[in-house]
Amino acid sequence: MSANNRHRRLGDRKEGRRLRTITPLMAFTPFIMIDRNDACNQFAGSVEISETDRWLRAKRAEGYKGLGMVHLFIAAYIRVLCHLPGLNRFVSGQRVYARNNIIINMMVKRGITVDAEETCAKVEFEPTDTIYDVYRKMNAAVEEIRSSDDSGTENAARILMGIPRLVLKLAVKIIKFLDYFDWLPASLINVSPFHGSMIITDLGSLGIGPIYHHIYNFGNLPVFLAFGAKRRVTELDRHGQPVEHKYVDYKIVCDERICDGNYYASAFKYLRYYLKNPHELERAPEKIIEDID
Repeated sequence: MSANNRHRRLGDRKEGRRLRTITPLMAFTPFIMIDRNDACNQFAGSVEISETDRWLRAKRAEGYKGLGMVHLFIAAYIRVLCHLPGLNRFVSGQRVYARNNIIINMMVKRGITVDAEETCAKVEFEPTDTIYDVYRKMNAAVEEIRSSDDSGTENAARILMGIPRLVLKLAVKIIKFLDYFDWLPASLINVSPFHGSMIITDLGSLGIGPIYHHIYNFGNLPVFLAFGAKRRVTELDRHGQPVEHKYVDYKIVCDERICDGNYYASAFKYLRYYLKNPHELERAPEKIIEDID
Protein backbone atom coordinates (compact mmCIF):
# COMPACT_ATOMS: atom_id res chain seq x y z
CA MET A 1 0.00 0.00 0.00
CA SER A 2 1.45 3.38 -1.01
CA ALA A 3 1.99 6.16 1.48
CA ASN A 4 -0.77 8.23 -0.11
CA ASN A 5 -3.29 5.42 0.53
CA ARG A 6 -2.35 4.88 4.17
CA HIS A 7 -4.69 6.04 6.89
CA ARG A 8 -3.15 8.67 9.13
CA ARG A 9 -2.61 7.34 12.65
CA LEU A 10 -2.05 9.07 15.95
CA GLY A 11 1.51 10.35 16.00
CA ASP A 12 1.78 10.80 12.23
CA ARG A 13 2.44 14.21 10.67
CA LYS A 14 1.07 16.03 7.66
CA GLU A 15 4.21 15.22 5.67
CA GLY A 16 4.84 11.69 6.86
CA ARG A 17 4.02 8.70 9.00
CA ARG A 18 5.84 7.92 12.19
CA LEU A 19 8.14 4.91 12.02
CA ARG A 20 7.17 2.58 14.84
CA THR A 21 9.42 -0.40 14.11
CA ILE A 22 12.82 1.31 14.05
CA THR A 23 15.40 0.16 16.56
CA PRO A 24 15.39 1.69 20.06
CA LEU A 25 18.81 3.22 19.35
CA MET A 26 17.57 5.01 16.24
CA ALA A 27 14.50 6.22 18.12
CA PHE A 28 16.71 7.49 20.95
CA THR A 29 19.33 9.24 18.80
CA PRO A 30 17.24 12.40 18.07
CA PHE A 31 17.12 13.06 21.81
CA ILE A 32 20.94 13.15 21.91
CA MET A 33 21.48 14.92 18.58
CA ILE A 34 18.63 17.37 18.97
CA ASP A 35 19.43 19.77 16.13
CA ARG A 36 20.00 18.74 12.55
CA ASN A 37 23.43 20.37 12.52
CA ASP A 38 24.41 18.05 15.40
CA ALA A 39 23.82 15.09 13.09
CA CYS A 40 25.54 16.26 9.91
CA ASN A 41 27.58 13.73 7.96
CA GLN A 42 29.56 14.88 4.93
CA PHE A 43 30.28 12.88 1.79
CA ALA A 44 32.35 13.81 -1.27
CA GLY A 45 31.87 11.93 -4.53
CA SER A 46 33.13 12.11 -8.10
CA VAL A 47 31.75 10.45 -11.20
CA GLU A 48 33.23 10.00 -14.68
CA ILE A 49 30.64 11.36 -17.14
CA SER A 50 32.20 11.14 -20.62
CA GLU A 51 29.46 8.75 -21.82
CA THR A 52 26.83 10.57 -19.78
CA ASP A 53 27.76 13.87 -21.41
CA ARG A 54 27.40 12.30 -24.86
CA TRP A 55 23.97 10.99 -23.83
CA LEU A 56 22.93 14.47 -22.67
CA ARG A 57 24.08 16.06 -25.93
CA ALA A 58 22.13 13.45 -27.92
CA LYS A 59 18.98 14.15 -25.90
CA ARG A 60 19.36 17.89 -26.38
CA ALA A 61 19.67 17.25 -30.13
CA GLU A 62 16.38 15.30 -29.94
CA GLY A 63 14.63 18.42 -28.62
CA TYR A 64 15.19 18.33 -24.85
CA LYS A 65 16.73 21.77 -24.81
CA GLY A 66 18.64 22.56 -21.64
CA LEU A 67 18.62 18.98 -20.34
CA GLY A 68 21.59 18.85 -18.01
CA MET A 69 23.24 17.47 -14.93
CA VAL A 70 20.73 19.05 -12.54
CA HIS A 71 17.91 17.05 -14.13
CA LEU A 72 20.07 13.95 -14.06
CA PHE A 73 21.01 14.32 -10.40
CA ILE A 74 17.36 14.77 -9.42
CA ALA A 75 16.15 11.83 -11.55
CA ALA A 76 18.94 9.63 -10.17
CA TYR A 77 18.09 10.61 -6.61
CA ILE A 78 14.41 9.80 -7.13
CA ARG A 79 15.38 6.41 -8.54
CA VAL A 80 17.60 5.74 -5.51
CA LEU A 81 14.53 6.26 -3.30
CA CYS A 82 12.82 3.41 -5.16
CA HIS A 83 15.53 1.06 -3.87
CA LEU A 84 16.23 2.69 -0.51
CA PRO A 85 13.15 4.60 0.71
CA GLY A 86 14.77 5.27 4.09
CA LEU A 87 16.62 8.13 2.43
CA ASN A 88 13.27 9.91 2.27
CA ARG A 89 12.80 9.96 6.04
CA PHE A 90 13.01 13.01 8.26
CA VAL A 91 13.26 13.92 11.93
CA SER A 92 10.77 16.32 13.51
CA GLY A 93 9.95 16.74 17.18
CA GLN A 94 12.63 14.16 18.09
CA ARG A 95 10.80 11.46 16.13
CA VAL A 96 11.65 9.72 12.85
CA TYR A 97 9.12 9.75 10.01
CA ALA A 98 8.79 8.31 6.51
CA ARG A 99 7.83 11.10 4.13
CA ASN A 100 4.58 10.67 2.23
CA ASN A 101 5.88 12.14 -1.02
CA ILE A 102 9.04 13.24 -2.79
CA ILE A 103 9.70 16.97 -2.63
CA ILE A 104 12.85 18.36 -4.23
CA ASN A 105 13.86 21.94 -3.43
CA MET A 106 16.17 24.03 -5.58
CA MET A 107 17.19 27.66 -5.29
CA VAL A 108 16.54 29.50 -8.57
CA LYS A 109 17.81 32.89 -9.69
CA ARG A 110 15.38 35.01 -11.69
CA GLY A 111 18.19 36.06 -14.02
CA ILE A 112 21.83 35.43 -14.85
CA THR A 113 23.23 38.58 -13.26
CA VAL A 114 25.06 38.51 -9.94
CA ASP A 115 22.43 40.65 -8.23
CA ALA A 116 19.41 38.78 -9.65
CA GLU A 117 16.89 37.74 -7.00
CA GLU A 118 16.93 34.16 -5.75
CA THR A 119 13.94 32.11 -4.66
CA CYS A 120 13.07 28.48 -4.00
CA ALA A 121 11.43 26.06 -6.42
CA LYS A 122 9.64 23.19 -4.66
CA VAL A 123 8.65 20.37 -6.98
CA GLU A 124 6.77 17.19 -6.12
CA PHE A 125 7.73 13.99 -7.90
CA GLU A 126 6.44 10.44 -8.13
CA PRO A 127 8.69 7.40 -7.61
CA THR A 128 7.78 6.33 -11.16
CA ASP A 129 9.05 9.57 -12.72
CA THR A 130 11.60 9.23 -15.52
CA ILE A 131 14.28 11.70 -16.58
CA TYR A 132 11.72 13.13 -19.02
CA ASP A 133 9.20 13.73 -16.21
CA VAL A 134 11.90 15.43 -14.15
CA TYR A 135 12.86 17.60 -17.13
CA ARG A 136 9.25 18.64 -17.69
CA LYS A 137 8.39 19.33 -14.06
CA MET A 138 11.58 21.20 -13.21
CA ASN A 139 11.43 23.35 -16.32
CA ALA A 140 7.80 24.20 -15.63
CA ALA A 141 8.60 25.22 -12.05
CA VAL A 142 11.57 27.38 -13.08
CA GLU A 143 9.60 29.00 -15.89
CA GLU A 144 6.75 29.80 -13.50
CA ILE A 145 9.15 31.46 -11.07
CA ARG A 146 10.92 33.51 -13.73
CA SER A 147 7.69 34.65 -15.36
CA SER A 148 6.04 35.78 -12.09
CA ASP A 149 6.83 38.68 -9.80
CA ASP A 150 6.80 36.63 -6.60
CA SER A 151 6.81 33.01 -5.49
CA GLY A 152 4.99 31.59 -2.48
CA THR A 153 8.31 31.51 -0.63
CA GLU A 154 8.96 35.20 -1.33
CA ASN A 155 5.41 36.19 -0.36
CA ALA A 156 5.73 34.40 2.99
CA ALA A 157 9.13 36.02 3.63
CA ARG A 158 7.78 39.47 2.70
CA ILE A 159 4.89 39.13 5.15
CA LEU A 160 7.20 38.05 7.96
CA MET A 161 9.68 40.85 7.25
CA GLY A 162 6.88 43.37 7.65
CA ILE A 163 6.84 42.53 11.36
CA PRO A 164 9.04 44.53 13.78
CA ARG A 165 12.23 42.58 14.44
CA LEU A 166 11.62 41.87 18.13
CA VAL A 167 8.13 40.65 17.34
CA LEU A 168 9.52 38.70 14.38
CA LYS A 169 12.04 36.99 16.66
CA LEU A 170 9.17 35.87 18.88
CA ALA A 171 7.14 34.87 15.81
CA VAL A 172 9.96 32.61 14.58
CA LYS A 173 10.10 30.91 17.98
CA ILE A 174 6.36 30.33 17.77
CA ILE A 175 6.71 28.94 14.24
CA LYS A 176 9.40 26.50 15.44
CA PHE A 177 7.17 25.49 18.37
CA LEU A 178 4.24 24.86 16.01
CA ASP A 179 6.47 22.86 13.65
CA TYR A 180 7.72 20.71 16.53
CA PHE A 181 4.16 19.55 17.30
CA ASP A 182 3.00 19.45 13.65
CA TRP A 183 0.72 22.44 14.18
CA LEU A 184 2.28 24.47 11.37
CA PRO A 185 -0.28 25.18 8.62
CA ALA A 186 0.19 23.10 5.46
CA SER A 187 0.10 26.33 3.43
CA LEU A 188 3.29 27.49 5.15
CA ILE A 189 5.01 24.09 4.84
CA ASN A 190 4.21 24.04 1.11
CA VAL A 191 6.22 27.22 0.48
CA SER A 192 8.97 26.61 3.03
CA PRO A 193 12.43 25.99 1.52
CA PHE A 194 13.32 24.18 4.76
CA HIS A 195 10.83 21.32 4.35
CA GLY A 196 11.29 18.59 1.74
CA SER A 197 13.07 15.39 0.74
CA MET A 198 16.26 16.98 -0.53
CA ILE A 199 17.62 20.36 -1.57
CA ILE A 200 20.01 20.60 -4.50
CA THR A 201 22.26 23.36 -5.79
CA ASP A 202 23.92 23.48 -9.20
CA LEU A 203 27.23 25.24 -8.60
CA GLY A 204 28.40 24.06 -11.99
CA SER A 205 26.17 26.75 -13.50
CA LEU A 206 28.34 29.27 -11.63
CA GLY A 207 31.53 27.70 -12.90
CA ILE A 208 32.82 26.50 -9.54
CA GLY A 209 33.21 23.23 -7.66
CA PRO A 210 30.76 21.91 -5.06
CA ILE A 211 30.68 22.94 -1.41
CA TYR A 212 29.60 21.22 1.79
CA HIS A 213 26.37 23.11 2.45
CA HIS A 214 24.91 22.73 5.92
CA ILE A 215 21.41 21.38 6.42
CA TYR A 216 19.01 23.57 8.37
CA ASN A 217 17.97 23.12 11.97
CA PHE A 218 14.55 24.55 11.15
CA GLY A 219 12.26 22.38 9.04
CA ASN A 220 13.00 18.76 8.17
CA LEU A 221 15.28 18.61 5.10
CA PRO A 222 17.59 15.61 5.67
CA VAL A 223 19.90 15.99 2.64
CA PHE A 224 21.70 18.84 0.87
CA LEU A 225 23.39 17.93 -2.43
CA ALA A 226 25.74 20.29 -4.26
CA PHE A 227 27.50 19.51 -7.53
CA GLY A 228 30.07 21.50 -9.42
CA ALA A 229 31.30 22.28 -12.90
CA LYS A 230 32.46 19.55 -15.23
CA ARG A 231 36.21 19.09 -15.27
CA ARG A 232 38.53 17.39 -17.73
CA VAL A 233 41.26 15.00 -16.65
CA THR A 234 43.85 13.25 -18.83
CA GLU A 235 44.40 9.68 -17.64
CA LEU A 236 46.15 6.61 -18.96
CA ASP A 237 44.02 3.81 -20.36
CA ARG A 238 44.84 0.12 -19.86
CA HIS A 239 47.26 0.30 -22.77
CA GLY A 240 49.13 3.22 -21.27
CA GLN A 241 47.74 5.74 -23.74
CA PRO A 242 46.59 9.18 -22.54
CA VAL A 243 42.82 9.63 -22.72
CA GLU A 244 40.77 12.66 -21.72
CA HIS A 245 37.86 12.05 -19.35
CA LYS A 246 35.15 14.28 -17.92
CA TYR A 247 34.23 14.27 -14.26
CA VAL A 248 31.65 15.93 -12.05
CA ASP A 249 32.29 16.31 -8.34
CA TYR A 250 29.47 16.43 -5.82
CA LYS A 251 29.18 16.80 -2.07
CA ILE A 252 26.36 15.66 0.17
CA VAL A 253 25.55 16.71 3.72
CA CYS A 254 23.02 14.40 5.35
CA ASP A 255 21.20 13.77 8.62
CA GLU A 256 22.66 10.62 10.18
CA ARG A 257 19.58 10.14 12.36
CA ILE A 258 17.36 8.85 9.54
CA CYS A 259 19.44 5.79 8.58
CA ASP A 260 22.80 4.17 9.27
CA GLY A 261 26.12 4.45 7.44
CA ASN A 262 25.71 1.24 5.47
CA TYR A 263 22.34 2.45 4.18
CA TYR A 264 23.82 5.76 3.08
CA ALA A 265 26.78 4.01 1.44
CA SER A 266 24.40 1.84 -0.60
CA ALA A 267 22.41 4.92 -1.60
CA PHE A 268 25.51 6.76 -2.79
CA LYS A 269 26.55 3.73 -4.86
CA TYR A 270 23.13 3.63 -6.54
CA LEU A 271 23.34 7.38 -7.18
CA ARG A 272 26.71 7.00 -8.88
CA TYR A 273 25.41 4.07 -10.95
CA TYR A 274 22.50 6.05 -12.35
CA LEU A 275 24.67 9.09 -13.07
CA LYS A 276 26.90 6.83 -15.18
CA ASN A 277 23.95 5.00 -16.78
CA PRO A 278 21.34 7.69 -17.56
CA HIS A 279 19.56 5.47 -20.09
CA GLU A 280 18.22 3.53 -17.08
CA LEU A 281 16.27 6.65 -16.13
CA GLU A 282 14.43 6.80 -19.44
CA ARG A 283 11.92 4.23 -18.22
CA ALA A 284 9.96 3.86 -14.99
CA PRO A 285 11.40 1.57 -12.30
CA GLU A 286 10.35 -2.04 -12.39
CA LYS A 287 9.89 -2.16 -8.63
CA ILE A 288 9.35 0.38 -5.85
CA ILE A 289 10.23 -0.64 -2.31
CA GLU A 290 8.26 0.92 0.54
CA ASP A 291 9.75 1.97 3.83
CA ILE A 292 9.20 0.03 7.05
CA ASP A 293 6.19 0.68 9.31
